[in-house]
Parts: sequence; structure tokens; C-alpha cells
Amino acid sequence: MKTSFQLKALTFFVGAFLVSSVAFGQATIPSPRDSVSGTIAGSTIKINFGSPGVKGRKIFGGLEPYGKIWRAGANQMTTFETSKDIQVEGKTLPAGKYSLFATPSETDWTIIFNSVNNAWGIKRDGSANDDPAKDVLTVTVKSKPTKALVERLTYKINKKGFALIWENTEVPVMVK
Repeated sequence: MKTSFQLKALTFFVGAFLVSSVAFGQATIPSPRDSVSGTIAGSTIKINFGSPGVKGRKIFGGLEPYGKIWRAGANQMTTFETSKDIQVEGKTLPAGKYSLFATPSETDWTIIFNSVNNAWGIKRDGSANDDPAKDVLTVTVKSKPTKALVERLTYKINKKGFALIWENTEVPVMVK
């Protein structure tokens, strides 16, 4: 009888632990997936990304060093999808789904559209999982400061293009 009671108590505590672990784990996702979509120049644009937080860290020029390619989000590759051919900063990007990478600097950013779009965003060594041989389009754009701190990485789409916005930086990319 004592053994049966102990088994039931153990089962209860293990079950309670598992349920609480799942509940707390879901509430604290460090970089939840997010997405935005909109229409630019008659094309439907979709951007799907992991949205990390600043959490008191220096992001650009710190966590994401200047001059080093970055996956433009967290976890899985950030993807950019266009339903029609578009002009990105005056260069043609064919309709399709691409991974999106960026190389930050203090003022000029390189934005990279790559044909591989279904992999983890970084390699085991921590470097971006970009294969330059599969880069479809690369453009250079100017960043600008935001008016206030933006805690979570965000993408916005408007009639002029899209912007990557995080920490104290906005990186607008013109699309026609």
C-alpha cells in the first residue's frame, strides 16, 4: 500500500513538472518567429523571421559585428518572398522565395538575397549560413537612427519598400 501511494505521488509530481516546464518554456521563447506581408509595386511581399530582443545588449557593432554577414534574424533563415519580379534598389529580383542576409556597418549595409531558403541561419561555428555562390542579388543601402529604442527585431513593409528595424537602427530598402 505504501508503494502504491509513493508511485502515485511520484507520477503526480513528474506530470506536474512536465506540464509546468512546457507552460514556462512557451512563455519565454527568446526569439519567436514573426512575419509581415504587404503589397509593393503590385507584388505580394512576405518576410518571415526570428525576432530576437535587445535585452540590454549592444546589437550592431557588438553582438552583430560591423563587416560580418548576419542572418538578418534569429534561428532559421529569414526569408523574403515576392510574387512578381521587383526592382530592389534599382536591380531586378525575380519572383521567388529567398533567404535574406545583411552585412551591417555604421552607415552602409549590404543586403543579400540568396536562393537557399530552408536551412538554419547559422553554421556550427556561429557564422552566417550564406553560400555566396547562391547569392541572387546584393544591394547596398544606408541605415539611419531610430527615434527610440526598438526592443525586438522588426520588419516593416510600405509602398516604398521594406525596412529592418532593431535597437537604434533602421535599414530601409527601396522596392519598385
